[in-house]
Amino acid sequence: MKNILVIGAAGQIGSELVTELRKQYGINNVVAADINLSANAEVLKAGIFEEIDILDMVKLYEVMKKYQIDTVFNLVALLSAKGEDEPFLSWKVNVGGLVNLLYVCVEFKAALFTPSSIGAFGPGTPRDNTPQDTIQRPNTIYGVTKVSGELLCDYYHKKFGLDTRGLRYPGLISSLTPPGGGTTDYAVHIFYEAIEKGHYTCFLKSDTQMDMMYMPDAIDAAIQLMEADPAKLKHRNAFNVTSMQFDPEKLCLEIKKHIPNFTIDYNIDPVRQAIADSWPRSLDDSCAREEWGWNPKYNISSMTEDMLKVLRKSK
Repeated sequence: MKNILVIGAAGQIGSELVTELRKQYGINNVVAADINLSANAEVLKAGIFEEIDILDMVKLYEVMKKYQIDTVFNLVALLSAKGEDEPFLSWKVNVGGLVNLLYVCVEFKAALFTPSSIGAFGPGTPRDNTPQDTIQRPNTIYGVTKVSGELLCDYYHKKFGLDTRGLRYPGLISSLTPPGGGTTDYAVHIFYEAIEKGHYTCFLKSDTQMDMMYMPDAIDAAIQLMEADPAKLKHRNAFNVTSMQFDPEKLCLEIKKHIPNFTIDYNIDPVRQAIADSWPRSLDDSCAREEWGWNPKYNISSMTEDMLKVLRKSK
């Protein structure tokens, strides 16, 4: 990776990925791009920024050519709960935008990273120790777009030799960016509420277990995969990755180790609960470990300690 474009850079993953890439590859070698600067403007403007709508093929082409981009991180997506509110827009952005990027990446022979998600699985998928290769029949538009994206990236690799790679992210927990409309967002919001109010009302049932990952591990995983030797990659789009599994009650107990008076109650959102119930409880990420050395640094205890420390400092 020499000249890198991060599109969707103002989002939860993008803002932190841009910062880390600029540290590793140089501030002038990473172009941050998004449809606007409404979020994380300070971070993005610390280096090169381009305003791009992923559906604008002409602008994508111009930026790729201007900066001689050789690697693209595609982080544009409508997330699970928001996608159910706007399914047509979700398809247009998540799939239509990806098709545009695949086209320009073929033109410029650029590598393309596109994240998938545990949302790519569905009710028919084995929920415990979910295999790398298994049935994928999601019942949300977000999941449908993610499966479509995996297949499109595989197709472009086989058809055109395009270097496409991706990860199936679990729920992501960030200390720097707020929740963005996902089903796993409770695991971020709970920390803010614990510090500010000492109480949190959760929209999922207390025993809803899902895979989770702290954002520093998510960023490391994306960069490690893009740096991996392609000859060792049997899979490409997309690798299961995970670092911890918990439910709201278990996370509450972990927070109480640091905030003893913290309390939680429940007001179930049937839409997000149904989505969560269709997703894996735990992932088998052995292929990522074997093919490119994936090894997360954080577990629920170290993540909780760090989240609370960072959020308290920001107050």
